[in-house]
Amino acid sequence: MSFSSQAKEELSKTNNLAKKDQVRMELLGYLISSNTSIKGKNVKFATESEYNINRFSKLLKNSGIENFKIDIKGKAFSIEYKISEDFDGIYKEDNELYIEDFQRDELLDKALLRGTFLGGGYVNNPEKKYHLEVNLKNRKNLDYIYEILMHYSISSKKIEKQNLYTLYIKEGEEISKFLAFIGANTAVLRFEETRVERETSNNLNRLVNCETANFSKTIQAGKKQMEDIKFIKEKRKFSELPENLQVIANLRLKYPEASLTELVDLLGNTISKSGISHRLAAISKFADELRQ
Repeated sequence: MSFSSQAKEELSKTNNLAKKDQVRMELLGYLISSNTSIKGKNVKFATESEYNINRFSKLLKNSGIENFKIDIKGKAFSIEYKISEDFDGIYKEDNELYIEDFQRDELLDKALLRGTFLGGGYVNNPEKKYHLEVNLKNRKNLDYIYEILMHYSISSKKIEKQNLYTLYIKEGEEISKFLAFIGANTAVLRFEETRVERETSNNLNRLVNCETANFSKTIQAGKKQMEDIKFIKEKRKFSELPENLQVIANLRLKYPEASLTELVDLLGNTISKSGISHRLAAISKFADELRQ
């Protein structure tokens, strides 16, 4: 089972069916999602999830709607019923359902967002990438859900493509906040565990890459310094170097791959890394002048 399916299964078992106001709001979330269609007074919700259909039917029953039909074709489930003109919280216009404005109430907002995610949402496996989306039927409903998330400081973005209105989140922390807000607590724990592992691995890779790059630079710098020192010796000019530069030059010849830190240790910490770097630079400058 995918991570998204696990999260939805958890949400479908939310124990709040005795709370009529929350039931109504969650049902509204389903109704404005992309997987709900309306023709005349007939409302149809389609899904490939059995527990999603079960959740939808329970919401209908607890809203006082008993007359509905469930259809099963292969892996596809659908549920159909006739919507009442006076169903509180939503209105129909040109075969579209629009949610009405509600005063902010955190429990009701959580229920509404839970319904939209169950009805038309998806969250990617965090091992691969961070992506959560909720698909809705029209821009008005998209804007409404977006404003709710903004109210609770959950960052998201909106996009319209091919008559599909999508709210999406690509930041791991924001996805975690969204899932926690709608009550998918077990999914949040799994998501955070995977996120920590993934980011730790990424940080380790960056560190290894950085150390590899630094090691490569050290090798290249040492190689250039060796060439300069050998060139000076070939030109029989080594004795013209000041004594302190000769000491560093001989040490570099003896330890061609040593880092500046290692050279400091070899000299008994009598000189700093900066001091060694300046002396090696002076040797290279002397060699470059000889080449001209």
